[in-house]
Amino acid sequence: MNSRQRRGIILLLLSVLCAIGAFVGVLSVIRDVNSKVGPEVAAYRLKADVAPYKALNAAQFERIAMPKRWLSDNAITDISEIRGKIAVTQLKEGSLLQTDMLVKKPELAAGEQEIAIMIDAATGVAGKITPGSRVNIYATFAGKDKTEADQSRVIVAGARVLDVGKITALEPNRDDRSRGVKDAVPITFALNTLDAQRVAYAESFAEHVRLARVADGSDPNITPRDRTYTLPGDK
Repeated sequence: MNSRQRRGIILLLLSVLCAIGAFVGVLSVIRDVNSKVGPEVAAYRLKADVAPYKALNAAQFERIAMPKRWLSDNAITDISEIRGKIAVTQLKEGSLLQTDMLVKKPELAAGEQEIAIMIDAATGVAGKITPGSRVNIYATFAGKDKTEADQSRVIVAGARVLDVGKITALEPNRDDRSRGVKDAVPITFALNTLDAQRVAYAESFAEHVRLARVADGSDPNITPRDRTYTLPGDK
């Protein structure tokens, strides 16, 4: 073996050693990154804005992978957790799904039934009534003749709201137009049979039906003498 061959072998060995050293260095960097980043888990990101109190479904989210240590403790990693839930506030596109963004959708209790009526958007809702709210339902009735006073009645006290729909412009031929109601919101309540009949009657025959939100935790019950109001009787 001449000197040129020996130099070639030495260079080859040095190249192999350098390659091994580089490989070990890469493995070290990868191990260091893995130790800092940790394993990845599934997370879910909103594809578009979601309005408050709207039901959620899996199609509204895209699945992404993120290091577990970068997610907050309340991040949702199982999309099935949204089943039966609604948005508790306005959800923005690109936000990661978290448990504090959701609330359980109100459901019917035993003996209750759903009934939905249209409520004047200008005076009956004002953006304050949401699913889960408790409201008193007021109806105003015109007197049958000049000898009978107009009156306002609380037809249902403490009604539980299940859902609030979108503001809808009423058709020109609707009777509500003649009463000055241009836009209305469908409100769904959970009521027993008698209260549902009262609401249906009021929607059909009352001059106006309005809602008054009851403060959380307060007693919604109203005494019989306070359920009906007439102007002549206000002394």
